[in-house]
This record gives sequence, structure tokens and C-alpha cells, in this order.
Amino acid sequence: MRLHLHNGLGTALPSWRLIIGTAGIALTASLALALSQPAILDVDGQRVVSDVAPVTTGSVAYLPLRAVSEAAGAETSFNARTNELTLRRGTDVLTMKVGDRSATLDGRPIELKTAPFTVHGRAMVRGSDVALALASAVKYDVARGRIDVRTPGAVVAGVPDDGQ
Repeated sequence: MRLHLHNGLGTALPSWRLIIGTAGIALTASLALALSQPAILDVDGQRVVSDVAPVTTGSVAYLPLRAVSEAAGAETSFNARTNELTLRRGTDVLTMKVGDRSATLDGRPIELKTAPFTVHGRAMVRGSDVALALASAVKYDVARGRIDVRTPGAVVAGVPDDGQ
């Protein structure tokens, strides 16, 4: 970094190239964030709209549990006192806690890949853990920014669930 002494007080000021370069990088990053779109979330071919968008990092997607589970025909509940989340679909019951990878599925202990967390009061759960809980398939297409959840027996656009 080349410094110039311009103010006569001996204080080093950065060169104009450094200032222009930093401003250019900041503008590019700001535009990228402003123009980015949250991932599109579909459950059994139906668009799911939630007040909290899925969180994506690299090739992993974290889904708003209540929105996804209800779209898949499951029920969710949350105990604010214990931070415990319960998801029920048919006879299957998944119980987990925010911030804890330990969970139970139908009374058997399991280990989640990632601990559930909250965003604006909504529980977010890793897609693969949602797939386990709903006995479904969750696919995240990074290039298209699309998350598809398919539950067993669902027919999407005339294609059975095993025709993916």
C-alpha cells in the first residue's frame, strides 16, 4: 500500500487507488446482496411461502420447520419453556430442541446433522433432518436456488415420487 502525505501534518493518507478499489468492492458486494433471491421452496410441487425464507450455506439448506411440515401434512408444536420442537406425521414423532443435535424419532434417540436454530422466532432445521422426520426426499439445487421436498406417495405433475 502506497501512502501519501498530503495534509502537511505528517499523517499518512491512503492513495486514491486504494480508496477507489475499496469503494468498488463494497459496491459490488452491496449489489450482490441486494439482487440475491432467497431459495424457492416447494413441497410436493406446491410453492411454500413463509415469513422466514430458507437459509442456505454452500450446498446445505435449512428450512422453516413449521411451514414445511404443515405443507407436508404434519403437525408441529413448540414448547417455549423447554425449547422443544415436536413434529408429528401419522404415527411418526420427532422431538428435538433448539440448539441441541440430540433428538428422538418415535422414542429412539438419534443425532441430527445440525442443531435446530431460530431466525426471527422460526425454527430452522437442516434439509436432511427434515427428510428424516418426514420420511421424505429433500433436494437443494444450488444452481437454480430451489429446494424440493417430496413426501412418500405424492404425485407431482403426474410423476410418482419414485420417478425423480
